[in-house]
Amino acid sequence: MDMNRREALLFTSSALLFAATRPGLASAQGQSVIRFAPHAALRVLDPVTTNAYITRNHAFMVYDTLFGMDSAYVPKPQMVDTWKMSDDGLTWDFHLREGLAFHDGAPVTTGDVVASIKRWWQKDVVGLRLKAVTKEIAAADERSFRVSLTEPFGIMLEAFARPTSIPLFVMPKRIADLPPATVLEEVVGSGPYRFVKEEFRPGVSWAYVKNDKYVPRKEPADGLSGGKVAAVDRIEVIWFPSPDTAMSALQNKELDIIESVSPDRKPIFDGSDITVIARASPTVSTIRFNWAQAPFNNVKLRQAVQAAVTQRDYLDIVVGNPDDYRICGALFGCDTPLESAAGFADKGTPDLERAKQLVKESGYKGEKVVIITPGDVASFSALAPMTQQILASIGIASEIQTMEWSAFLTRRANSGPVAEGGWNLAHAVFDGIDLISPLGNMNFDARGKAGYTGFIDDTETETLKTQYQREPDPAKQKAIAEEMQKRAYDQVFYIPLGTYKQFIALRPELKDYVNSPVVVLWNVAKS
Repeated sequence: MDMNRREALLFTSSALLFAATRPGLASAQGQSVIRFAPHAALRVLDPVTTNAYITRNHAFMVYDTLFGMDSAYVPKPQMVDTWKMSDDGLTWDFHLREGLAFHDGAPVTTGDVVASIKRWWQKDVVGLRLKAVTKEIAAADERSFRVSLTEPFGIMLEAFARPTSIPLFVMPKRIADLPPATVLEEVVGSGPYRFVKEEFRPGVSWAYVKNDKYVPRKEPADGLSGGKVAAVDRIEVIWFPSPDTAMSALQNKELDIIESVSPDRKPIFDGSDITVIARASPTVSTIRFNWAQAPFNNVKLRQAVQAAVTQRDYLDIVVGNPDDYRICGALFGCDTPLESAAGFADKGTPDLERAKQLVKESGYKGEKVVIITPGDVASFSALAPMTQQILASIGIASEIQTMEWSAFLTRRANSGPVAEGGWNLAHAVFDGIDLISPLGNMNFDARGKAGYTGFIDDTETETLKTQYQREPDPAKQKAIAEEMQKRAYDQVFYIPLGTYKQFIALRPELKDYVNSPVVVLWNVAKS
């Protein structure tokens, strides 16, 4: 349902007035309530059919996971109590903890878990790899299940703890048995909050209420792991198309939390009682080449652009304040277990002489390259003009073609020539959590035209990914990841443009917010 005229007028006036007109508010009188402004509008409820961040975040509120990533990006047990891998790495046994129950009162069993895994692994990129090497997955009893493999899958816990793209959420078997093509309309999880179906207004507002029967783990909350405590009775979520309207509502005590505040808007809260916190996962911008078409099917021309680019130049334009950005050459993320500077050659100054020589060696004939960019997404606005300027400085002619976001996504998926709706260069903006896994990082999809946009074709990288998935030892995993990173820089899979902070803003009445890579509201209390 699209926002109607009346709702649009409410958004421009008062979030509190908007909330007061919604059904369900009367029942919330006397209860502890948090009002939250998310980064986007929720329309799709099924976390398997889409990898949209807003659907993922919603799912973390209502579903539980077998494992969760802690703040150091280490998988920790969540629904699982104990587990064991056989000496040959071909068998994994898992045992669920006690007290797990769905919101409809039914106990969580391993039948539900197995069905949920089988639905998930049809869509997730890491799940697909697990499916390909699984001989059998079956329940041993109501709380135990076994995964039998044809070859070792050392990243099993990492796969089960994936925090992004398509995480593995556990659903009742009757729902999980539906094919991924069937969009779920029923939301039944076993997490700390229940979704209020009657109050869901797609694209406008939605609500959660406390699951009184949820049994948290005893460990302290840490990232997406540990004890998930429903510390308030009710959470009301309101989508604001205008960030400025949301910030005004927060200052007027009509909202309690804003999920995403950009660096340029952060100073608005200076001198106020609003707490502003840098989110745990930074934002990462990139340059992406179309390997399937000339002229960037030539590695020397990609290397030429890489030699002319410095992260600081982009960050100064996009962010401005050095306190809010970071030079980061680690393709799997800085401050993560796989952080490495291997292959990173950015010294802070463009090497234009080398870049021009590489352009010459590439045989580039002066043809105009097409840069595509969305005109309706603020985080992209400065990227294309900056890249065009850099290309011109080394003798590469270019044209920027601007379009709406949906058209940009469609165009970017076209591997054909520009004359047939293709492209040569595009930018991307990621949440840093999307990049931490060598298997989940889409920039390392090297399957050519069958893979992710950019259509990287590199069998060596695909071989390294298979080696990585088989290896259970973290030190050996990191060594393989470093080889992948060096290969990516040498062949110029893409160019990272540094990382910068996004912020979350909270009213002083809130306490115990746990900063995690995904913004969730477990444990947040309100005085």
